[in-house]
Amino acid sequence: MSTYNFGNLNGPASFGDYGRIDTANGTPDLETLMAVAERLTEALRAEYPGLARCGESIQAELALSAEDGLPPNRGRIRTALETVAVTAGAGTGSLTFTRQLTQALGL
Repeated sequence: MSTYNFGNLNGPASFGDYGRIDTANGTPDLETLMAVAERLTEALRAEYPGLARCGESIQAELALSAEDGLPPNRGRIRTALETVAVTAGAGTGSLTFTRQLTQALGL
């Protein structure tokens, strides 16, 4: 049996990325989501410059939510995350941050 770390795996052994967002106690606060969205946008600019607009739209929705106090528009965020998920390759930072936001928002 190998003890190689295969990345962000879910399972009883909890092997994987220990930096993932833990939603066991509910959705993370808006500041945390905004920080992850910012890191997603940075990763997209570096890995997939054509998709940076997706990260920017997620950041805009979260900023609007912070401004008006209402929940973020989950439909717009889901559309942007799906676009990235379809395009981003396995093992990229873009896909990792996309998965974290999808899990955190329950999309």
